[in-house]
Amino acid sequence: MIHSLFLINHSGDIFLEKHWKSVISRSVCDYFFEAREKAVDPENVPPVLQTPHHYLISIYRGKLFFLSVIQTEVAPLFVIEFLHRVADTIQDYFGECSEGIIKDNIVTVYELLEEMLDNGFPLATESNVLKEMIRPPTILRSVVNTLTGSSNVGDTLPTGQLSNVPWRRAGVKYTNNEAYFDVIEEIDAILDKSGTTVFAEIQGVIEACVRLTGMPDLTLSFMNPRLLDDVSFHPCVRFKRWESERVLSFIPPDGNFTLMNYHVSSQNLVAIPVYVKQSISFFETGPCGRLDITIGPKQTMGKTVENMMVTIHMPKAVLNANLTATQGTYTYDLTTKVLVWDIGKLNPQKLPNLRGSLSTQVGVPKPEDNPSLNIDLKIQQLAISGLKHGGFDSREDLQLSTDGGDSFTHLWMKKNM
Repeated sequence: MIHSLFLINHSGDIFLEKHWKSVISRSVCDYFFEAREKAVDPENVPPVLQTPHHYLISIYRGKLFFLSVIQTEVAPLFVIEFLHRVADTIQDYFGECSEGIIKDNIVTVYELLEEMLDNGFPLATESNVLKEMIRPPTILRSVVNTLTGSSNVGDTLPTGQLSNVPWRRAGVKYTNNEAYFDVIEEIDAILDKSGTTVFAEIQGVIEACVRLTGMPDLTLSFMNPRLLDDVSFHPCVRFKRWESERVLSFIPPDGNFTLMNYHVSSQNLVAIPVYVKQSISFFETGPCGRLDITIGPKQTMGKTVENMMVTIHMPKAVLNANLTATQGTYTYDLTTKVLVWDIGKLNPQKLPNLRGSLSTQVGVPKPEDNPSLNIDLKIQQLAISGLKHGGFDSREDLQLSTDGGDSFTHLWMKKNM
């Protein structure tokens, strides 16, 4: 399957390579570098590239490219999912997936790659199993390994490898048994000038943190599961029961994991939590324009809007912005022509307003299209889709504490002028 893996930084330097079946020259990456130069943004690089003798399949995570080299035709999504597992494992082990972190823990990273692929085929990709084989690095363990010459590799085979539940390690014990579930939702919406919603959809994820003794068998139900569309689950979820009863039945991994991802289409009613009043205009005569933006809460169920930020990609003709913000601060990058208004926590008693003049180049025609507004915000303890859990059950006699904190975390909204 996978013959080689190259890790490439944002500058185009290969700082890590791992080969399984045979060593493949770095020159194979030249095809990838050509595609990278043609792409406007790193995210636009084609994930699958065909060369005369190989297939190059890559992902972009944390300003790093994970590039795999394949010599035979395989399902691209299978390889892409494995590359995401590699990035997730590095994130889980070291708290961050970056070039500096990988270089600082290069030995552990090679050990992980050796266990995750056996002769080029996926072997152990679950975090619980990997942590039994390769212990996460700590300062004390690093000192002991330096003095004794030992390594982080375990001496025994993980029990999860030999069971029907490979994602959960055996012999888990806790004094306090508890399980937390967070619903995180992201809205993509397009509004017209009058504020009417043209398009809106929700991408959601349920993050879980389960600390339970033994081998618990859990059930999680929803009051309105028909809202959910295009769902994907952690391997622990019994899919047949979801299809028949719309109930999540699973034996969870130990610790943090993503239980499920879902989509709520625009056919359902999506309530936009804020409203925007804006006016951006450029004058026919004179090198000047005007900007006036006001934002306020709309349907937040009494919750506080936090981390609000407005981003505007100005036309190239705009040289500078002389604005006054009643709340927060703004910056204008002359190189990228991007105006960022960092509002922070929204005060409903005094709505934030940004207004002032825009300086444009002399002799340049007035911009034909006014820029759009991208709005990011965060609302704690609120699921915009209206998703509510209908019950939580365990077949074990356990004391469970469920976090009822459904959280709506992000909104990307485009405001057409």
